[in-house]
Amino acid sequence: MRRVWNTFLKGLAAVLPVALTVYVVFWLAKTAESMLSGPLQFVLPMGHYWPGLGLVVAFLVVILAGVLVDAYVVRRLIRFGESLLARIPIVKTIFGALKDFMRFLPAGGKARDLKRVVLWRFGTGRLVGFVTEDDLNPRLFGGNGEDIVAVYFPMSYQIGGYTLYLNKSELEETQLSVEEAMRMVLIGGVTSQPG
Repeated sequence: MRRVWNTFLKGLAAVLPVALTVYVVFWLAKTAESMLSGPLQFVLPMGHYWPGLGLVVAFLVVILAGVLVDAYVVRRLIRFGESLLARIPIVKTIFGALKDFMRFLPAGGKARDLKRVVLWRFGTGRLVGFVTEDDLNPRLFGGNGEDIVAVYFPMSYQIGGYTLYLNKSELEETQLSVEEAMRMVLIGGVTSQPG
């Protein structure tokens, strides 16, 4: 019985990530289609709507939002909306976590907030960190800040962490990509690579 259970768990570990990814993508597509199909059928002439048009329009709306985000007026409106969300007790926690998570995605060809992966010795162990800023504001450390960088240390199993300002000589560079290291840190060091 134990062997069957272990085999089941192995199968579940292999199937679940793929199944959940497919489900989330399908759910997003279905939600976009269902939300936009009604308004599109109302606006478009009879017979011009076809299944999947809602998904296409949702994709175009997201692209348009990405273009508009660079406009000054839109940035001000977004900041205003974010400040309103930050005042609502439960909503601000969810919104803050999602906003922090979205920072890890590439943004319009700009450099990511997380530049490279480093290790920092902490006692006898090492912490995985992400350099977020190499050129710090001189007002922060004065003339002594030339060799100091900002390093973000995320916490496992949640969105959050600490930013420490450390001397470059204390850090070890790694060959890991930001995505690999973030995935590894957020799931507590568990990897899906075969041992």
